[in-house]
Amino acid sequence: MIERAVIAKEVDALLPQTQCEQCGYPGCRPYAEAIAQGHADINQCPPGGQTGVDALAQLLGLPTKALNRKHGEPKPPRVAWIDEAVCIGCTKCIQACPVDAIVGAQKLMHTVIAEECTGCDLCLAPCPVDCIEMHPTSRDSEPAAKQKIRRDTARTRFERRGRRLSERKAAAHARREQQRAQRRARDESAQANPPTLPDRASRRAIAEAAMARARARRKARYGDNEL
Repeated sequence: MIERAVIAKEVDALLPQTQCEQCGYPGCRPYAEAIAQGHADINQCPPGGQTGVDALAQLLGLPTKALNRKHGEPKPPRVAWIDEAVCIGCTKCIQACPVDAIVGAQKLMHTVIAEECTGCDLCLAPCPVDCIEMHPTSRDSEPAAKQKIRRDTARTRFERRGRRLSERKAAAHARREQQRAQRRARDESAQANPPTLPDRASRRAIAEAAMARARARRKARYGDNEL
């Protein structure tokens, strides 16, 4: 298990950290873990291209192979851009972004933090008004050191988002369990202490007292001469 974890970390370090899910896994780290466990092939990452396949083959001591284009075609690096005049503020793109590179609020304009966008395309499909476009960048010509910084940053943002969503899910589950426990306690209390009706004499006394109060109010209003 430890060896697989080390291999997964080394594989993940070679992946582009686009978090695009084209490989069939929900992010680069899950894909790396699948490779380490022998559940996925090394040629399922279109953003990494053939260069990425060759690097993984060399790392793992495997013969290289052609990129599996069933998972998509390699594309030059791009970033998302939102037409803010068309955006309706539905937040669907924010929910889809794997690295929290889109900011905005419900019914308010959204915008992309271009420097943090990985170009995963995952925000395109959810947008109901097609106000998102992918614009080309020159990131592939950046120095290797800067590209590594970008990958490390994307990985960190992806992991941080994953932790936040997990914590939110756990908190929601805890709230539901607490509400269930409170309902069960109320039901058990109701069963243990069923409501009881007053006896006949008590009901008669209550009714007579109510009638007496009504007569007193009527007398106070009209005196002895009723209308």
